[in-house]
Amino acid sequence: MRKIRPFLLIGSVLLLSALLSGCQFAILSPRGVIAASEKKLFFDALELMLIVVIPVIFLSFFIPWHYRANNEKATYRPDWGHSTLMEVIWWSIPCVIILILAILTWIRTHELDPYRPLTSTKEPVMIEAIALDWKWLFIYPQYHVAAVNFAEIPVDQPVRFFITSDAPMNSLEIPQLAGQVYAMAGMQTKLNLMATHEGVYTGLSTNFSGDGFSGMNFKVHVGSMDDFHAWIKTAQRSPKQLTMAAYNQLILPSENNPVEYFSSAEDGLFNAVIVKYMGPMPGMTMGYSNPKLG
Repeated sequence: MRKIRPFLLIGSVLLLSALLSGCQFAILSPRGVIAASEKKLFFDALELMLIVVIPVIFLSFFIPWHYRANNEKATYRPDWGHSTLMEVIWWSIPCVIILILAILTWIRTHELDPYRPLTSTKEPVMIEAIALDWKWLFIYPQYHVAAVNFAEIPVDQPVRFFITSDAPMNSLEIPQLAGQVYAMAGMQTKLNLMATHEGVYTGLSTNFSGDGFSGMNFKVHVGSMDDFHAWIKTAQRSPKQLTMAAYNQLILPSENNPVEYFSSAEDGLFNAVIVKYMGPMPGMTMGYSNPKLG
């Protein structure tokens, strides 16, 4: 068994590599300003950590090989147990790396604050996102339309999501465009992003919320501004209207929901969903009611 163990290990590695060769890791293929910054932060941190990891991996092989029993050239010092120089090296280098990582992470995470509006000369597209059982509702308050499990956004233009939940706690993420932000009943969170490449990207729920969680995915189509306005006109022609009565039917639990478009989205619907769980508060602004506050 010991003789074939190395071959089993090599075979397992090759099999795993073959199985993973078709996988696509969204973080390595960013298509938006935020996702690209997250990728850079990831690799900057990885490179700093490899300063320690690579020498440790090398030494874990070199030391047993060099000090093997039949190597007569290796110095045999059974009473040796301390070196001040080595202590300084293996404590100071990791401490410096941790300090650099802390400073880098502090700066980058504040720059990538999802609530922070992106710098642009263009006005942002506002989208109110509501997590339901088990689907996503996206309301475009500037255009009075809405869609289930589909979002249309223009390329190279800021997009601001206002996010809440009318179901168990959830989390919205579009990996190739931006990181995840939680959706909670009675609360509003925000996510600012900007796509830099046209295409169709996958959004998903990243917080388990029950039986239909695995099918709680949606598509995000990024196109030109002409494409965006054409889609808005298509949604405005939908015979389905997002009235409060229609919404009350929509919130009923359902799985693997198809894409639906709604015209005449009722004003204040997003606000009503939040107030339903916590009641009105003086001075509270929600959704698109005051977009300049970010």
